Amino acid sequence: MVDFLAENNLCGQAVLRIVSRGNAIIAELLRLSEFIPTVFRLRDKNDQQKYGDIICDFSYFKGPEYYEGKLEAKPELQDLDEEFRENNIEILTRFYLAFESVHKYIMDLKRYLDDLHEGVYIQQTLETVIINEDGKQLLCEALYLYGVMLTVIDQKIEGEVRERMLVSYYRYSAARSSADSNLDDICKLLRSTGYSSQPGAKRPPGYPESYFQRVPVSQTFVSMVIGRLRSDDIYNQVSAYPLPEHRSTALANQASMLYVCLYFTPSILQTQQAKMREIVDKYFPDNWVISIYMGITVNLVEAWEPYKAAKTALNYTLDTANIKEQACRYAEGMEILKPKVQQLLKEGFLREEIILDNIPKLLNCLRDCNVAIRWLMLHTAESAYDVNNKRLRQIKDQVMTDSKYKPRMLFQLLLDTAQFEFTLKEMFKQMLLEKQIKWESYKKEGSERMTELAEVFSGVKPLTRVEKNENLQAWFREISKQIESLNYEDSTAAGRKTVQLIQALVEVQEFHQLESNLQVCQFLADTRKFLHQMIRTINIKEEVLITMQIVGDLSYAWQIIDSFTSIMQESIRVNPSMVTKLRATFLKLASALDLPLLRINQANSPDLLSVSQFYSGELVAYVRKVLQIIPDSMFTSLAKIIKLQIHDITEVPTRLDKDKLKDYSQLVPRYEVDPKQLLEDGIRKELVRRVAYALHKGLIFNPKAKASELMPKLKEMAATMDGFYRSFEYIQDYVSIYGLKIWQEEVSRIINYNVEQECNSFLRTKIQDWQSVYQSTHIPIPKFPSVDESATFIGRLCREVLRITDPKATCFMDQLNTWYDLKSHQEVTSNRLFSEIQDTLGTFGLNGLDRLLCFMIVKELQNFLTVLQRSILRDKAVVEVFKGMMTAANPVQGIVANASKVYANATAKTQKIWGGYLEAIMKVGQMQILRQQIAHELNYSCKFDSKHLAAALDNINKSLLADIEAHYQDPSLPYPKEDTLLYEITAYLEAAGVHNPLNKIYITTKRLPYFPIVNFLFVIAQLPKLQYTKNIGMTCRKPADPVDWPPLVLGLLTLLKQFHSRYTEQFLALIGQFIRSIMEQCTSQKIPDMPSDVVGALMLLEDYVKYTKLPRKVAEAHVPSFIFDEFRTVL
Repeated sequence: MVDFLAENNLCGQAVLRIVSRGNAIIAELLRLSEFIPTVFRLRDKNDQQKYGDIICDFSYFKGPEYYEGKLEAKPELQDLDEEFRENNIEILTRFYLAFESVHKYIMDLKRYLDDLHEGVYIQQTLETVIINEDGKQLLCEALYLYGVMLTVIDQKIEGEVRERMLVSYYRYSAARSSADSNLDDICKLLRSTGYSSQPGAKRPPGYPESYFQRVPVSQTFVSMVIGRLRSDDIYNQVSAYPLPEHRSTALANQASMLYVCLYFTPSILQTQQAKMREIVDKYFPDNWVISIYMGITVNLVEAWEPYKAAKTALNYTLDTANIKEQACRYAEGMEILKPKVQQLLKEGFLREEIILDNIPKLLNCLRDCNVAIRWLMLHTAESAYDVNNKRLRQIKDQVMTDSKYKPRMLFQLLLDTAQFEFTLKEMFKQMLLEKQIKWESYKKEGSERMTELAEVFSGVKPLTRVEKNENLQAWFREISKQIESLNYEDSTAAGRKTVQLIQALVEVQEFHQLESNLQVCQFLADTRKFLHQMIRTINIKEEVLITMQIVGDLSYAWQIIDSFTSIMQESIRVNPSMVTKLRATFLKLASALDLPLLRINQANSPDLLSVSQFYSGELVAYVRKVLQIIPDSMFTSLAKIIKLQIHDITEVPTRLDKDKLKDYSQLVPRYEVDPKQLLEDGIRKELVRRVAYALHKGLIFNPKAKASELMPKLKEMAATMDGFYRSFEYIQDYVSIYGLKIWQEEVSRIINYNVEQECNSFLRTKIQDWQSVYQSTHIPIPKFPSVDESATFIGRLCREVLRITDPKATCFMDQLNTWYDLKSHQEVTSNRLFSEIQDTLGTFGLNGLDRLLCFMIVKELQNFLTVLQRSILRDKAVVEVFKGMMTAANPVQGIVANASKVYANATAKTQKIWGGYLEAIMKVGQMQILRQQIAHELNYSCKFDSKHLAAALDNINKSLLADIEAHYQDPSLPYPKEDTLLYEITAYLEAAGVHNPLNKIYITTKRLPYFPIVNFLFVIAQLPKLQYTKNIGMTCRKPADPVDWPPLVLGLLTLLKQFHSRYTEQFLALIGQFIRSIMEQCTSQKIPDMPSDVVGALMLLEDYVKYTKLPRKVAEAHVPSFIFDEFRTVL
């Protein structure tokens, strides 16, 4: 008959594919359970208020029209709903596909059973498949994996969360309109069960059997599977555990499968006492905590509480005397095994001959150790006992007391066993490799010895006092031939024959009185030794390795092992060489990966890579977690170094006279770290954790403080960062790492990540942690709860800078690059602030601040335009004023008659709209000033610290601009084609401060009616609030009505820059007309002095030319040069 798993056996391949997919689905569910968007849990009050109307559970399906109607009634809800969809559709789709694959899995299994029933597979029926060894295993696994999937979903993804995700997916995707969509069936299968994994939560009635029966499975199939699991040893595990007291451990995997499958026929658990008694006697006579899949533990006391037959049967196991007996047995076992294993691990004890002579004893020792570790780990695990359940507490306390449980002792036994197992396996693998070579060499040696003895008895070979004996000569030659004829391939016959040869050599020595000749005796003894070695060598079989693999299984501890992390870390801290022993433990834990990957590998499934990556990634993450203690300890020493670097050590001059060298000797002890203990990732992780925490804690400001805390906190933070930097530089040679490279990379990552998170609040489509290029799973940047409206320290820093340079409270002096308080006229801050930020956060920090300001400008401009369109341009009275002004100003080249009155009327009638307008313009202007200061600081430091980079960037920038200009003058010339080049060079230029923030287009705009008129009226409405002072320029008249000139001008320029240049032309023309009209009126009325409003308007034109770096002709096109000349005499 064809092998059931052969590639041409369709029946076997079909069920193998199903089982392989089942293991892959569970891995995907476990992977996704770590990425559930927190918003779907709706635990936070803010989330409930914000998203309560757009995230619904299955109650949505009762009246979708009602919910959708609620959304349509409120445009802001629609907007939020659309934003939520954009941010979450990708992860929702991934979850939906996983849920769909569970439903598809059970439907495929049912179809396979139907095909078996209908005879689709020739000569194969359910009965024939379940008799076959592989078929029986796969059918049992298929049902068991479905049960595990449902359990994993309910444990890892709460029912309410599933419902909300499915409803959101249904609303946001096109699945509902698809005819072949089985979303309804998936919703029925995965609707909330009422189960909660929270401690103390009550179990829903009829759970989990009602959940398992949502998609009915053939009862014939279920009963046959349970029948096999009850009666057979389907994986032939008992052969690896010959001792009867180890039987429950041998059948532990099968017991977990049976536990899951019993829920498909709850009547057995409920009423069939005989069957339950049989199951408990066979599988659970001495254990009640089991691991069902990759370390998911279940306590049968709690799990079987509602089922009468199961509970009754288990009571025999839970009898106080039985618990005591088991616990005491393992306590005694621990006492005996610990010194035994430590003896075996002594240097040089495990030699080849000892192993070969004692294979059964060594395997027995391994079995005893692993069985004891398994029982104690499972039955003392915190996760297996609900603290709110009195009976469970009592059982746990009894186990703890009777087994004299000490976590450190158990951990030590685990370490020693893993090391022993690892050493034994490695030696055995080596022996297996060399088996044939060694066997042949022993055979050759033995044969040669016999030939030599034959020659001795021929009388030719001189050996003292040996007489010629032809019989013995012939006999020894025959023995030599017999040894020569032994065949390695036929090991059984060779073994039997070798034993006979040894016996013959013993007899010949006795019967022929050869004992008297010591040399002959020696030859015979040597040959016997070689023959013995041949028997030993032939007994080196691969079955021993397989037994060791089965016995050494640690998959049950995949999750429990975490409870030993603190013990592992403490052991490493005390004794770093412990890492080598831990290696063996981690390798032992890695054997758990065989369980889910076996079938996937057999089926040649493409899922092999992703599933193995997931589980090995989990294991690697755990190893990293344990070994994090090494960099942690290192950073504890580093903290002491930082303290010394900041407070106790002075900088050594670069040039120093030899005789003064002693004066600068400051460190008496040297901090030496063994580089072998350091893992670069661990160092990075610890660095990131500490620097991120320092930045978070150090940059929290009190907005109510009388004097701003900004400069003192920045200075303090700069000292801390410098201490970190110098200490890192100091230790890099000791630990053999590129310390400053790591410092640069990680600090830039922390700052860029925090900038990205801060900018998220301005983005519609947020960048989630798992999408961020700066976040990492191995070296995560910690997230801290926000202390104010900002999400991160960079937001707090930015808002504090904006607060202290607020144009309503300060006045910016362009010539001095300094802000002064409007009331006290004291200096608030200056461009030194940006040098301080550079010292604290480096180029990345300043650059990040600049990016954040860009987002804020965009937000401000968008809000401003919304107000302009929705409020100002819809106010009929105001629009009438604009129309009247346009009529009066037409043609713009002319002069407005009765100018003062016309302008005064227009500004008076529109007075109410300018408050918000002024605030928005000034905010944008303030941020543009900050961006200019940042660009200047970046450019200065770039030229100072990296002059070659600055020169190269300047050259490439000029050449690119020259190419682009040449292309626009003559389109036949090429345009710089590399799409990425311009984009990348922009990032470099911005980081080096080679850019002008005023030339940036922040938002896309549409045509707006009256836009030049609105801005013109706005400017002339503000001019009376300002006055010209000879030394300072334009300043505010009254501090009670604050208007700061530079932010006003720059804000206006930025706003105009967002629109077509013709709007700016019209605006400048209106300003020019205003100047001409008022001057004309003054001349006709013979007023000698130039009015202050005209001075202000001319200053605006002057500053416009200055900031935009345009030629003077632009301004003189609208104002005659003689007015400018007269204006200069005023200046």
